[in-house]
Amino acid sequence: MQTLDQLPVGSSARITAMSCTGLARRRLMDLGILPGVTITAEMRSPLGDPVAYRVRGSMIALRAGQAAEIQIEPVEQS
Repeated sequence: MQTLDQLPVGSSARITAMSCTGLARRRLMDLGILPGVTITAEMRSPLGDPVAYRVRGSMIALRAGQAAEIQIEPVEQS
């Protein structure tokens, strides 16, 4: 099982599941992070955390702890 915090910058993946619950889950869902959605790691901060991700045309930043709760599967890039 691979998680979003392991996704290299410039790579894309499909979200398969989320292990967070409650308000944290609701916040991620409100940002468009849902199972089946493709997400791309765009850039990493100079200290490595947070990482900016592109999801559904928007750019969002997630800390490593948040990203570790999102399970992914790699997708082929065209």
